[in-house]
Amino acid sequence: MSFQDRAQHQIAQIDKEVCISLWVGYRYRALCNTWDPHCLYFQLNIDLRYRQLSKYPALNNFERQTSVPKVYAFLGLVGIYFFLVFFNIGGAFLVNFAGFLIPGYYSLQALFTVAKADDTQWLTYWVVFAFLTVIESAISAAYWFPFYYLFKFVLILWMALPQTSGAQLVFHSFIQPVFSRYFLSGSTASNLRSQADQATKTHSS
Repeated sequence: MSFQDRAQHQIAQIDKEVCISLWVGYRYRALCNTWDPHCLYFQLNIDLRYRQLSKYPALNNFERQTSVPKVYAFLGLVGIYFFLVFFNIGGAFLVNFAGFLIPGYYSLQALFTVAKADDTQWLTYWVVFAFLTVIESAISAAYWFPFYYLFKFVLILWMALPQTSGAQLVFHSFIQPVFSRYFLSGSTASNLRSQADQATKTHSS
């Protein structure tokens, strides 16, 4: 393969997002009036988030009707949400709603796909979420721990977001070591019974 062919092959492998980001960086140089990396990084992220949010018709309609950029509307909504959770204004509902909304969406998406890996991922999340909810109710955590709902909000986002998948870590670190022996032993007994039944049927036939 010639050098030109190799170069063309490498160019073809460049991610489209990177190409777009570079183009956006040049475009925002006029806004930043400098090649300051912090300014360019901020503008790049704003533009990328803008294109990501453009996938949602509700946000596009909101932008057309109010002339407010969808990125700023989204960031404002997140800021208000965080403010309410921080000062515990409906904190219990808002945190549980966040713990249901994102995983609920991805769980429904997993149910309508053939792959089983995502099913296991979200089943693990719901087990951990239910486990923490029971413990929270049993010890009245919100009464004993200041800013509990803020901590729980961050914890739920960490557990729920596909980029972090924290629920997997919590499950394998705490829940699995405690409960695995009961289910693994039951599974072994079930397998032995199945093998015995199969041997009995074979012998009788």
